[in-house]
Amino acid sequence: MFTGIIEDLGIIKNIVKDGGNIHISVSTNITNELKIDQSVAHNGVCLTVVSIDGEIYTVTAIQETLDKTNLGLLSKNDSVNIERAMKLGDRLDGHIVQGHVDQTAKCINILEENGSWVYTFEYDKNLNNITIEKGSITINGVSLTVVNSKTNSFSVAIIPYTYNHTTFKNLKVGDSVNLEFDVIGKYVKRLNDLRY
Repeated sequence: MFTGIIEDLGIIKNIVKDGGNIHISVSTNITNELKIDQSVAHNGVCLTVVSIDGEIYTVTAIQETLDKTNLGLLSKNDSVNIERAMKLGDRLDGHIVQGHVDQTAKCINILEENGSWVYTFEYDKNLNNITIEKGSITINGVSLTVVNSKTNSFSVAIIPYTYNHTTFKNLKVGDSVNLEFDVIGKYVKRLNDLRY
């Protein structure tokens, strides 16, 4: 379980294909605090640390993960948002995040608004995910509040701190992002769908 509060930006040092899987090696300021078998979210995707070598650790993404996320688009030297699993008893500063990406979306607009930014994303509505105004959404692992919710698109407002300390500063129109919709909203929608 995660909170969507990014701890660090990791740098991709190597990507090795292995059948349908990829092994991703990452350098981050928190590598010395990690251990093998630990869960770490990479752009919102929960992956298990499988090896550590100095300042670099490696995780493996299987084909199922690659099919549902943007991890397969990563290249050497790309930045990724990093968050370790929360500890029992910690504050929940963001919202409940599982690290299980529901689908990807495309950034369709970036508007700078006098010191902050509004990013708009479009996603495939046929996968039956929804957003609501002032509800929570996780984009590339970052816990955010939805504004301007529509059937297959929504916007988020990014403050300077979030912009400077996450991969939002590198995001461009046309880029793919990972979405994890609010877990409580998913359960409510599922229960409602079963009633009708």
